[in-house]
Amino acid sequence: MSESPSSDASSTTDGIDPATATDGLAAAAPPRTAKRRRGRTIGKIVFGIVAGLTVIALIAAGVVVWTIQRSFPQLDGTVSAPGLEAQATVYRDDLGIPTIVADSTHDLFYAQGYVQAQDRFWEMDFRRHVTSGRLSELFGASQLPTDRFLRTLGWRHVAEKEVAALDATTLAYYEAYADGVNAYLADHRGADASLEYAVLGLQNPDYEIEPWSPADSVAWLKAMAWDLRSNIEDEVDRAVLAQTLSPTQIGELYPGYPYADHPVIVPEITTGIEGTSPTTGAAAATAAPASLRWREVGSVIEAAGALLGGVGEGVGSNSWVVSGAHTESGLPLLSNDPHLGASLPSVWHQIGLRCREVSDACRFDVAGFGFSGVPGVVIGHNADIAWGFTNLTADVTDLYLERLDGDSYWRDGALVPLETRSETFHVAGGEDETIEVRSTVHGPILSDLPGDYATIAGEPFAGTTEAVSPPTDIPPGEYAVALRWTALDAGSTASAIFALNEATDFAGFRAAAAVFDVPAQNLVYADRSGNIGYQSPGKLPIRGAGDGTMPQPGWDSAYDWRGFIPFDELPVVYNPESGFIVTANNAVVPQDYPYFLGSDFDYGWRAARITELLEQAIAKGPVSADDMSAIQADKQFWMGTRLADAYSGITLTDAGAQRGLDLLAGWDGQNDPDSAAAAYANVLWDELAQDLFSRRDQPAPLGGQGRLYSVVDNLLGDESSAWWTNEKIGVAGQREMLERAATDASTRLVGLQGDDPARWNWGSLHAITLTSGTFGESGIAPIEALFNRGPFPVGGGSSVVDATGWGLGTGSFATTTVPSMRMTVDLADLDASRWNHLTGSSGHAFHPNYHDQFDAWQHTRQTPWLFSLDRVRAAATDTLVLTPAS
Repeated sequence: MSESPSSDASSTTDGIDPATATDGLAAAAPPRTAKRRRGRTIGKIVFGIVAGLTVIALIAAGVVVWTIQRSFPQLDGTVSAPGLEAQATVYRDDLGIPTIVADSTHDLFYAQGYVQAQDRFWEMDFRRHVTSGRLSELFGASQLPTDRFLRTLGWRHVAEKEVAALDATTLAYYEAYADGVNAYLADHRGADASLEYAVLGLQNPDYEIEPWSPADSVAWLKAMAWDLRSNIEDEVDRAVLAQTLSPTQIGELYPGYPYADHPVIVPEITTGIEGTSPTTGAAAATAAPASLRWREVGSVIEAAGALLGGVGEGVGSNSWVVSGAHTESGLPLLSNDPHLGASLPSVWHQIGLRCREVSDACRFDVAGFGFSGVPGVVIGHNADIAWGFTNLTADVTDLYLERLDGDSYWRDGALVPLETRSETFHVAGGEDETIEVRSTVHGPILSDLPGDYATIAGEPFAGTTEAVSPPTDIPPGEYAVALRWTALDAGSTASAIFALNEATDFAGFRAAAAVFDVPAQNLVYADRSGNIGYQSPGKLPIRGAGDGTMPQPGWDSAYDWRGFIPFDELPVVYNPESGFIVTANNAVVPQDYPYFLGSDFDYGWRAARITELLEQAIAKGPVSADDMSAIQADKQFWMGTRLADAYSGITLTDAGAQRGLDLLAGWDGQNDPDSAAAAYANVLWDELAQDLFSRRDQPAPLGGQGRLYSVVDNLLGDESSAWWTNEKIGVAGQREMLERAATDASTRLVGLQGDDPARWNWGSLHAITLTSGTFGESGIAPIEALFNRGPFPVGGGSSVVDATGWGLGTGSFATTTVPSMRMTVDLADLDASRWNHLTGSSGHAFHPNYHDQFDAWQHTRQTPWLFSLDRVRAAATDTLVLTPAS
């Protein structure tokens, strides 16, 4: 509103100094007295307008600054905290990372709740609306489709069941944490809690922050399990492909894990480990995997696939541990970098939780990475042990095709009543909406959702003589799709976090792993006594007649899960002869393991590269923390080097296009941000993959670049493969397709970065924009500018150790998934450890710690991670004391 008069005023006074304007008019000739008077009057008016607008602008700027900064946390001094039992001290370093010191577990977790609410409450509030399917309460009817899906899954209901089952000690931790959050909220409402509430008030002025509860914390663990749910998209893709492709073609697109070439995590399971925790889960006989082949699946499966969404290219993780036999100190080193979707703020919140005197009454002496909204430390170390996580990629989700008849569904020849519940949505600025959620014995029916995903009526298998092989007779009724997923059973991960934090040896570590049921993870271990180890935790299903690679007939109980693999029979290794353990979402065990864990592991390219680099470091010896961090920064693009070799004998007739191939000849294979060859290699890979698979009359999915590395590697060795012929683009044969991809890649890169190859670079092509998951995606540029940062150039790539993922065939090379944090723990000197994460400790836009760690992350540097309390206190730039309210 003020832009127009401001512009007019500035044009009127252009070149005039308001402070001297009247003096200039007074010096005019006497005969022009009337003009002088009018001039003086105009000058005064103009001066008044300019001065008024300046004051308004200053006031507006002051209001904006005040609105932004009013939610910044108090970092120094003393705060009265109702419900606190004794003083708790919060030390923060220059990165804003808090270390909390308290006398009791109650005060420790109370203070953690208070501090994380200070730093990240908007993020916490948004997350609980996500996990409970209540986004429409914040943002209106536009979020109803998401809410319907999340309510159908029922995360919040499961979380409430888990809270009800917690033991008294663990429940007390969650309640103390909630009390700390609510103590902060008592004095910080609306924009006092975060800038986002001021923006939210523009469209939803009636929104009121609710008190925090333990279920709000536990529900977020379901969201993380969903992010790491494994192969559900591959299951859907294979089912859809089976409509048009033969089993042989599907097998070529989804080859088996390359056991002969790439490592498994546990080549040999360690037996006879003392301190084994009790067996959990129901034991059952192992069923021989029997893959179902759907001749036609119909749109019901495609609808489920669209609802489920994509995990995202590059979601995974790296971790490895090296024993003291290979280090200078004689004690282990442990590294971890989980790969998750990029977000601002980062999913992680760094923190230290320290009992002032460690005793049986208060055993926490831990630091690492946690989730805002969840008490405890998820990944990190304590005074005795260190641990890291990567996604196990075991198959813990299955789709079941159900046959419905009214309010019942078929099971083994009989009709069984559907389970139902009503869900009501309160919509900001709109009317309430209620839906009915139906479930079978397998789980919620996803295809009941409205709109494009409504239940499909009629016969999805019409025109086929044999829809499924081998099912029992298909009963009458309509089709629906239900989801079986371990995370929809009430579990115990909420307790496992604290057990990990308190563990002091491998037995305690395994006991914690035994109750860490979802998401299924690879856990690596090291301790200050010199031991290293690995344990698969979690609920891993034992299947019946099917192997979960395709949707299964829900009407036949032969395809049901038979229980879970007993914990004592899960893969474990302790002090292996090799002296190191590597996990990178690759296959866990050899093929002779008696249980079926899944068939959609990462294909092992990162695991093979990390193993290669570790063996080189060990050969040079001794291995240092710097060596470990350098491996995390490795950017070798294996497929780029494979293509360079494949093109070594090809010369293009187009001299301009040949310049791209010439770059590959002297390239070291590293996806460095300033590399022109890396830019060309990645564009070439994208073009070739699309020509081979997606630019077809019957396209194949491009998800999972590691999988496609294996597919194309096999094809490059088979000139006669039918995949080299693509009638839609007019290509016949391997040579012709390779030449076309190389020429198109050069043309595309010229369009993106200009005609001079010297100016080509991978970093800007692969740039990342740090994006807030709420108002940063509002579509309103000025609001997005408040919360987003970037774009920034980065190196790395998909299926690269420095795993900055991007999507083939999406039209963009922008980074979407990242090493969300990087850490290296030195068990010989915990103060010599280092860590870093994507953004910063604060969730407040414009706060100094909002994204101050990004530069270090961007350049794969890690910052010192002090642990000893004397060093923490000495490095503290701020100290806040929470005191009991009188």
